[in-house]
Amino acid sequence: MTTHPLDVSWLCGEYTEYGYSFIYVRDAPEQVIARLGGRWEDFTPGPFPGNPDKFPFPGDPIGIASIGEWSFIVESGSLGTREDVLTSLSKGTRLVSQFALSIKGLDYFYWCEDGEIRFGFWAQEGYMMETPDELVDIMAEIDKLYPGLPYLYEGPAFLLAERLTGITLTQQLLAESTFYWGVVPEPPL
Repeated sequence: MTTHPLDVSWLCGEYTEYGYSFIYVRDAPEQVIARLGGRWEDFTPGPFPGNPDKFPFPGDPIGIASIGEWSFIVESGSLGTREDVLTSLSKGTRLVSQFALSIKGLDYFYWCEDGEIRFGFWAQEGYMMETPDELVDIMAEIDKLYPGLPYLYEGPAFLLAERLTGITLTQQLLAESTFYWGVVPEPPL
């Protein structure tokens, strides 16, 4: 178990100002892009933007990388808040999504299994369901590490995602991963 808060200072205040979604899907990137309605052959390799000024803006291409058995999506928009998209993407697998827009104090977190939301945090509303047994220990740890429950993007969302995916998201991991960048159709409202 973690004995200190996760350092996400490299992300807070820079990337979160414009908003981002980090979405983890246990599936191959090609399959995830196809399920989002995109064409894998239209995606091109490139790095994770190390400079916040180069981070994608809403409407820009999304990035996807393979991390172990997971596809990791980064996008600057509201994809990570769309329950219809997230539950559809999770069919037959596990999905974890976190969204933050610090300038407006918005935070969302979803854990989905096979098309169903198992656990969620909705901006300005809090946790909308009982804590599943699988998360009781990490939630107790988060309460100790982050008294007063700060914004999820200040660390708690990353600990929850780590517990559910096994991925410790760090600046180094993102810098060393090959991302593929491209466009998927905007999901209908």
